[in-house]
Amino acid sequence: MKKFLKRFYRTKMNLSKEEMQEIMINNEKAVLLDVRSPQEYEEGHINGAINIPNYELYYKAPRLIKDKEAIIIAYCTLGLRSKKALKILKRMGYKNLYHLDCEK
Repeated sequence: MKKFLKRFYRTKMNLSKEEMQEIMINNEKAVLLDVRSPQEYEEGHINGAINIPNYELYYKAPRLIKDKEAIIIAYCTLGLRSKKALKILKRMGYKNLYHLDCEK
């Protein structure tokens, strides 16, 4: 099942909420990453998400997300910051990067 999920999701970058939930249930090493500000995170976030704002990614990601092969699903309010975060994480060597499309 894990191999199927990896193959299926590797071909897409934007995930729906349902797809994100499926990944989080089926992969214990998946990381849900909220890249909004700490204040926005405190005002409300998806259960299980960790908060690393874009401006702290270079510093905090290596400490909090040690496995560069882990599935990382980033989200923010509109999608702009999370897409930028994925580019940063890719440059840092992370491989399985996805964007939560809150509009799907």
